[in-house]
Amino acid sequence: MRTVLMGAAGPLVVFGLGVYWARRTYLVATVQGRSMEPTLRAGDRLLVRRTASVRQGQVVVVRAPDPPLGPPPPDIDLALLETLPLEPGAAPPPGGRLLVKRVAAVAGDPVPRDDFPALREAPQDVVPPGSLVVLGDNPQASWDSREYGFVRPGDCVGVALRRLGR
Repeated sequence: MRTVLMGAAGPLVVFGLGVYWARRTYLVATVQGRSMEPTLRAGDRLLVRRTASVRQGQVVVVRAPDPPLGPPPPDIDLALLETLPLEPGAAPPPGGRLLVKRVAAVAGDPVPRDDFPALREAPQDVVPPGSLVVLGDNPQASWDSREYGFVRPGDCVGVALRRLGR
């Protein structure tokens, strides 16, 4: 009996380590809000790889600024901003929400002052190391770097790999 239990423990440990690795590497997020329409719609589920390494044009999940560096536009209901739980039962992230946005500029790129009012007075000429500039695909319904400036180092949760459906 003891040999049978010992033989079953190995695969269970391997399975447990696999589950632990997957949860530390990936998350499934549900989009709420209209800021990424038509690319993503409310209810779409995304497979997100946790990483801080991103490229311009990728869809990313970032932590909302805390404290917010600028107010959301007056015509946007805060309840419509995307909120994505990190995992069931997890505490809310800093800022209380995560946002889904597209990367407009990465570290080392020129600061896009013309299209991003919050960055017009930025003292640097290039995006600082570890920072991002993000924009929603539906700018009229998006709260993004135009209002709050750079996404700070460490606030990028991951890159959306694919849509899983609704």
